[in-house]
Amino acid sequence: MLRRVVIITAVHPPSAPFLPDAYKSLCEQELPDGWEWHWLIQEDGESDEVAPHVPDDDRVTFEQGRPGGPGVARTMALAHADGEYVKVLDADDQLTPGALARDLAALEGDSAIGWATSRVLDLLPDGSTAGFPGDPEAGPIERGAVLDFWKANGFRAQVHPATLLVRRELLLALGGWMALPASEDTGLLLALNSTSRGWFSPEVGLLYRKWPGQATGQAAHTDAAERDARMAVVEARARALSHLRWRYPVTDAR
Repeated sequence: MLRRVVIITAVHPPSAPFLPDAYKSLCEQELPDGWEWHWLIQEDGESDEVAPHVPDDDRVTFEQGRPGGPGVARTMALAHADGEYVKVLDADDQLTPGALARDLAALEGDSAIGWATSRVLDLLPDGSTAGFPGDPEAGPIERGAVLDFWKANGFRAQVHPATLLVRRELLLALGGWMALPASEDTGLLLALNSTSRGWFSPEVGLLYRKWPGQATGQAAHTDAAERDARMAVVEARARALSHLRWRYPVTDAR
């Protein structure tokens, strides 16, 4: 029996034309012997506009559901997550060669690590890329470190939630992605950091596409009142998890 990494992608009609590029980047991944991937594409809605862009591949599963935002779509996709690990891949982004294998090596190499992230480059409309400063040191990320940095730096984390690879059981225990109109992935990242150690790979693992139609580029995403509310509940959840001292992995305190 092959072991499996599940890749989860939420998609809506404007981002669907980018799916072939995401698929190409996934096909270029090389996993260790005994491993395979399964791509779950979940449409945030039930249109006729996404399916034509879904690759014809037995390793790809396409599902639809009533719209509720990307966090809802990803969480619904968990119903079909049949592997030990879940990797996030947004519909308009691309993995770099070796990204999956590096993430997998980090978690397989240390059972006390719950999740992994990697360096990101912005993929600009002209095809060029751009990085940004502030990456953490390579290796383990201690509990609470992401929350502290995020709070001190204008609600900007030093690792990107779009690069997450996470243990499926840990993701399920935390309820998947937060029920927010945006920042649902940041909310998950901070919850993970409050409950478990993570990992950062300094090699570029993701090309994060910048384009006019992306959700984070819309005016609603920067509405001050909504943003303040999102950040407040994201922080409150992370601090509550830390206060309650629920931890992964679970240890016998007796």
